[in-house]
Amino acid sequence: KDGRKLRREDLDEAAPDNPVHIRHRGGHTAWYNSKAFELAGITAETPDPKHGKFYRRDGKLDGRVAERANYMITKLIPSEITRAQRQAGVKLISELMTSSGLTTVHDAGCSRNNMIAYRDALEAGEMRFRVYMMIRGDELYNDLKESALYTGYGDTNLRIGGVKYGADGSASERTMRMSTPYEGRPNDYGILTMTQEEIHEAVEDAHRNGFQVGIHANGDITIDMVLNAYERVIKKWPRPDVRHRLEHCSLINPLLLQRIKATGSIPTPFYTYVHYHGNKWVEYGEEKMKSMFAHRSFLDYDIPVAGASDYTPGPYEPLMAIQSMVTRKDFDGRIWGPNQRISVSEALKICTINGAFASFEEDLKGSITEGKLADFVMLEKDPHDTEPDNIKNIGVMRTVVGGKTVYEA
Repeated sequence: KDGRKLRREDLDEAAPDNPVHIRHRGGHTAWYNSKAFELAGITAETPDPKHGKFYRRDGKLDGRVAERANYMITKLIPSEITRAQRQAGVKLISELMTSSGLTTVHDAGCSRNNMIAYRDALEAGEMRFRVYMMIRGDELYNDLKESALYTGYGDTNLRIGGVKYGADGSASERTMRMSTPYEGRPNDYGILTMTQEEIHEAVEDAHRNGFQVGIHANGDITIDMVLNAYERVIKKWPRPDVRHRLEHCSLINPLLLQRIKATGSIPTPFYTYVHYHGNKWVEYGEEKMKSMFAHRSFLDYDIPVAGASDYTPGPYEPLMAIQSMVTRKDFDGRIWGPNQRISVSEALKICTINGAFASFEEDLKGSITEGKLADFVMLEKDPHDTEPDNIKNIGVMRTVVGGKTVYEA
């Protein structure tokens, strides 16, 4: 109520005898009460684990936990999601996403259970969209590698995508690793979740086995580290049309842009974040925001930037995304980095053909062209003729996938 951040004491007051875990929608940070810390054996003297952090206030745990430190507690939480529940989840999210105008999604963190759920829903006639499955998890990746099933295998409904890794923290949760500190926190530069050597090893193995690689890299420090690895494998083991990805690629500079262009890498910055997460950008400051979610800069460098929501951390609605990229205006009307504004036509391209290019599918989808899959959306109004601040309110009248209407208002 008073506008301050949540604290351990607040959770202790609400539930003194039961462990409490409140997870940020982005998944990088969470809050815990004293009982949860007690059950996990964590005290104020517990050192921060590699690639993680326990936040403290006056020498005591304040309840906030970031990145890999969360695993020390969440491993104690039982998971009882059934196969049928996962299938039902695919049915529901495909209904919601197609009603917003999406026809294909990239699951940039696809587990074995996710793959099974997609197949179950597809075979039951319950899955309305197409999925590019970006693999996450060593066991699944190794199984696919040993079976010589790499990026591109599958069909137009379900296709194996790249291998996904995460190298730093979050933009919306203010933990991404940067070369300069956060506003008001002079000693806080964010958190890395992989070392340079770990990035090199992961990229080399996936690249040499025919996989596209997509690495979560928000901050400029992390983007630099990932590009080091991409440059290395492209030079040592060249192959045509690699298209490795920089997932999020939030904070850039001219040198990084040149290297992204030279390596043929594909950045996928958040496309709804400026509008939706406006209250978070104060901790980055106006100067940094001129170089964050830099759709204008990517286009000016002729880099095929693709759109991404990172749902659940950000809303997935593409019309909100178009408004956000065009206006750079948040929910409260504040403008962040107006130099990164783009046109409606450019935003539409990012949400369509560029997304298809990021999954090697530009010959199949991304435009209404003879010979391509009949995937398209009918809108209530033309975004070009709509007041920019109202684009997100345009109604989706019909969504068509493969010539079949999967949603109708």
